[in-house]
Amino acid sequence: MAEAAVLRVRHCRAAIFCRRAPPRCPLCGLGLRRAGLLAAPLRLPSPFRHGHRQPPAFLLRPSSGSFLGGYDGKSDLHVGISNSNGVVYHYNQEGIHRSETGWEQCISVPLVQPDMFGLLQQWDKLLEEFSVGEAWLPHRYEEHEHNCYTYALAFINSVRTAQGKQPIRKSEFTEKFVIPQTRRASKYITLHQELTANEFYIVPLPEQENSAENELLY
Repeated sequence: MAEAAVLRVRHCRAAIFCRRAPPRCPLCGLGLRRAGLLAAPLRLPSPFRHGHRQPPAFLLRPSSGSFLGGYDGKSDLHVGISNSNGVVYHYNQEGIHRSETGWEQCISVPLVQPDMFGLLQQWDKLLEEFSVGEAWLPHRYEEHEHNCYTYALAFINSVRTAQGKQPIRKSEFTEKFVIPQTRRASKYITLHQELTANEFYIVPLPEQENSAENELLY
């Protein structure tokens, strides 16, 4: 099912979010067709990706349900690593899974640059060999200390080590790559929830509209 669009119109010193472009401003009632470029509807880019269509990536989704299907921002998240064919490898109390479905709406952090041909060619083999290790047997799983994130980051660091790079700490990886994405996703989820209940979601813009706009949108 296609994700519903979120549009933004600027008028009356406000950001007006909606599903369909309104012919008139909901604040002042004036027509928007001749209101200038700033009032033109802009479709916001979704922060979510189809995980089975991504190149090798670190993927993040709710443990149950979907981000736009009632996620409350507090429930547990699950992570995985995709191979070049869109199969997602992930780890839980049942061991390693190789999923071809279930990751259709997730946050994606690309792991391999397009010009890294050597690594791209080896990626699937490296991922499979790493995943059959004893460390990822079901009985080794521990919810807080040896979980899906442990597995994903351990694989990433095994690749970095093979390339002669220093391992990356969980805190560093999370702060640099995950948190910026989840912040964007959180704002988008808020818009989605508001527009599920209301026709418009209106946010006043301060005097410095340009900087406020950038902060608001992502």
